Amino acid sequence: MKRIRKAVIPAAGLGTRVLPATKSMPKEMLPIVDKPAIQYIVEEAAASGIEEILIITNRGKGLLEDHFDRAPELEERLRGDPEKASVLEEVVKISRLADIFYVRQKETRGLGHAISCAKAFVGDEPFAVLYGDDVILGEDPVCAQLIRAYEEFGLGTVGVKEVSREAIRKYSSLKLEPLRDNLFHCTDMIEKPKVGQEFSLYSILGRCVLPPEIFDILEATLPGAGGEIQLTDAMRTLAAEKGMIAVDFFGKRYDMGNKLGIMQASVETALRHPEIGEEFRAYLKQLSKTL
Repeated sequence: MKRIRKAVIPAAGLGTRVLPATKSMPKEMLPIVDKPAIQYIVEEAAASGIEEILIITNRGKGLLEDHFDRAPELEERLRGDPEKASVLEEVVKISRLADIFYVRQKETRGLGHAISCAKAFVGDEPFAVLYGDDVILGEDPVCAQLIRAYEEFGLGTVGVKEVSREAIRKYSSLKLEPLRDNLFHCTDMIEKPKVGQEFSLYSILGRCVLPPEIFDILEATLPGAGGEIQLTDAMRTLAAEKGMIAVDFFGKRYDMGNKLGIMQASVETALRHPEIGEEFRAYLKQLSKTL
């Protein structure tokens, strides 16, 4: 079995749920304390052993590409200030996380279509997908958890969590059979189920590892929910033909596609931040007395 060394990050969404902030800034560049959301996702991939990353973008996302590039003028300015040595190291490290490539999704036709744009990049290798809306933080990178399951079972793998009956309407619902611990065998799934269509309250949230056969399946996949080509529909075919593994992952997920998720990520990350965590915690305690 080939080692999983490539990842795809779909980041071509328009960010309409967090307008007007995303009118001129990609939602993936919205900061969580002092790093943009996309950096947390790239860091997770790198920490999981991923060497090459393809980010699917669209028009107006040049800021995203600039972030992972070198910045000679900034670096030179920081290099001249001895007190900024740690900041310089942090800035340079960003460009060395992985080999990052970009391709534009010329039409917004759904997540499945976005992933199909990665066919030439992936080739005949299995690969990880890390959704650009989902920042997941924890000691054990979720991408690594899925890679281990893929390597053990040799089947496509999805990261799942149990969600509320209301939330399942905007996500997916999976038909699962317990294997062991936090692992399940998945044989069916549906995107954005209507009332009565749910298999379970387990939904795919932000991460999967797929075999290269998914591209042939995507080519034959018709538009589904929302009139878009859904990756879930292609994975449903894969699950029916070969089965997939669902990992109830360990980690805290933040939905960076909505305002509440952005604020939760910022507040909880700030509390853990080595530079401001203690002062921020004291501030929140004082603030809570006025609520």
